Amino acid sequence: MSRPVAFSEARALARSAAPAPTTERVPLAEALGRVLAEPLVTAIPLPHFASAAMDGWAVCGRAPWRLRPAASPAELGAGEAVVIVTGAPVPPGAEAVLRVEAGRVDGGILEPVGETGRHDVEGRRHIRPAGVEAAIGDRLLDAGAVLTPPRIALAAATGADDLAVRRRPRVALILTGDEVVESGVPASGEVRDSFGVAVPAALRALGAEVVAIHRVGDDEPATRVALAADDVDLVVTTGGTGRSSADHVRTALAADGADLVVPGLATRPGGPTLLARLPGAGGRLVLGLPGNPLAAMLGLVALGAPLLAAWTGIGAAPRTVAAARALPGRAHSTGLVPATLVGGEAAPVSHVGSGMLRGLAVADVVLVVPPGGVAAGASVEALPLPWSG
Repeated sequence: MSRPVAFSEARALARSAAPAPTTERVPLAEALGRVLAEPLVTAIPLPHFASAAMDGWAVCGRAPWRLRPAASPAELGAGEAVVIVTGAPVPPGAEAVLRVEAGRVDGGILEPVGETGRHDVEGRRHIRPAGVEAAIGDRLLDAGAVLTPPRIALAAATGADDLAVRRRPRVALILTGDEVVESGVPASGEVRDSFGVAVPAALRALGAEVVAIHRVGDDEPATRVALAADDVDLVVTTGGTGRSSADHVRTALAADGADLVVPGLATRPGGPTLLARLPGAGGRLVLGLPGNPLAAMLGLVALGAPLLAAWTGIGAAPRTVAAARALPGRAHSTGLVPATLVGGEAAPVSHVGSGMLRGLAVADVVLVVPPGGVAAGASVEALPLPWSG
């Protein structure tokens, strides 16, 4: 297959190309943003003991209460109380916790103060029973959950020290082009590298781990060497996916016997985006992005996002929004249109030439405009941007 592939078909092919996820265990301190590979099941009740929800006194029976030494381990009897702090185990026999501001001690005798104190005692308040949040064996999180700070804290509360998560795909990034400079203001005929900082960040947002970055000129042998240089799961290239004499990614892939899963996208921008599989054990994948900045970033959103979502479990699904104005179609291709969301409607941004980034920098989503276009107010598919959270 050498023809450009329709947008929806290309995304389906990308999802199908993703290998089955593998797992690893990571300590809780390294689990943020990772995807659970198995359910989180608690082996203990939560909380695992009855505790005080307030600073004050644990009390038994009706007031007044004789204040017992705090270190005394015995069960509270009727008419007894003991000082307690938030989170501390309540002693056996305790029926309520009287808040510190709702009690008064005089000569070793504790009495409630006002309506607050009466409500604390009569309502048997401020004791967190064991197991009130979860019982032993409860499933707290399903496999596939992305680990946020509260979810990691929940895992810690169960006594877990590490978690089984999906392993992140290891990625090598190959940045091509003789005209690219890495710092300062580019001279005439040169372009400043924007991919070296932007693409790794976008790949990390999509759940990948960038382990190597190579810069090669417009040279086929050097491109072939870079494609095989690292022990990785995925190679991402920028530039060189066109068909001119200066573009060598396609010829390097052909020389290495690669299978073109998606030889190109029937989209504008981003048409030269490709997905290939190299021969050999493991079938390493290569995602080739165009050299123009906007085209490359939209190619990553269009093809890289579904590939990595199927691989890692990370990534928001497309949604449907209303077009703020009519969106013209492009014959035989799908338009990828950066847009902002205002009041539930999507409005295209300006400055969206293939070589521009200004429009994408302020966009909230990318609209998927079919060849027939979209009428004002009509529904249109919107792709999330991985860096937008």
